[in-house]
Amino acid sequence: MDLASTVLQFGLASGNPLVQLLVLVVGIGLVVLVGRIVLKVAWRLVTIAAVVIGLVLLASMFLPGLF
Repeated sequence: MDLASTVLQFGLASGNPLVQLLVLVVGIGLVVLVGRIVLKVAWRLVTIAAVVIGLVLLASMFLPGLF
């Protein structure tokens, strides 16, 4: 059973505005949920990068011959 026949079977393509609105809201919710997860990972990476760059900067200031 493919996706198109499943959608048609459950009446999501029937033209009912409430069903279309529900599908739209659920789709937006999924996008927001995935976006939150991606941003959570991105903030961790940015924080780690800032700390590493700060440590390298401090090391280059106090130990100029190291780099």
